[in-house]
Amino acid sequence: MTALALAGCQPTGGGGGPEEPPPLPRQISVLEGAVRVAGPVGYCPDPSSLAESAGQAVVVLGRCSDSAPVTPAAVSVAVGPAGSAGALAASGAGVARFLTTAEGRASLSRRGRAGDVAVLSVREARGILFVLVEDRAVGRYWRGMMPLNGRLVSISALGPELAPEEGRAIVEATARALRRTNGAGGTGA
Repeated sequence: MTALALAGCQPTGGGGGPEEPPPLPRQISVLEGAVRVAGPVGYCPDPSSLAESAGQAVVVLGRCSDSAPVTPAAVSVAVGPAGSAGALAASGAGVARFLTTAEGRASLSRRGRAGDVAVLSVREARGILFVLVEDRAVGRYWRGMMPLNGRLVSISALGPELAPEEGRAIVEATARALRRTNGAGGTGA
């Protein structure tokens, strides 16, 4: 995923011109239709990035086309197993405390090492737990966590020219798009 961020954040797909592949789809279904993944305007899921295992899924979104008028970013959407949203729904404060422990920081680390990560801020807004992370592997970025269709969904946005606050706005816009795409049941645990 870091390579995507450094390569301009468009995993595949261009504007559909003669020298470009067709644009990315607006949405894809993961985990046998349990969740539909879509991004905010200008960002689309790359089906070739989809990885599913043990009832979990990860997909990367990039610009829908080379001409999309949005900041280049690799937006990662990780969908947890069925029932995984329970901890966040029960206690966002408990999850926030967990993320500051060595085990929690390791779970946020791109390399799985707690020592690589500092949790700089944790806030809850609009049903999303926002975590400002400093990771030695990728720098400073926001991650958002929310319940969606009974699953914990984690969203992050990274890019070579993406300021952390701009990343936070993309994370929040992605959360809104996921909720909208998954209908009324999209906000609940």
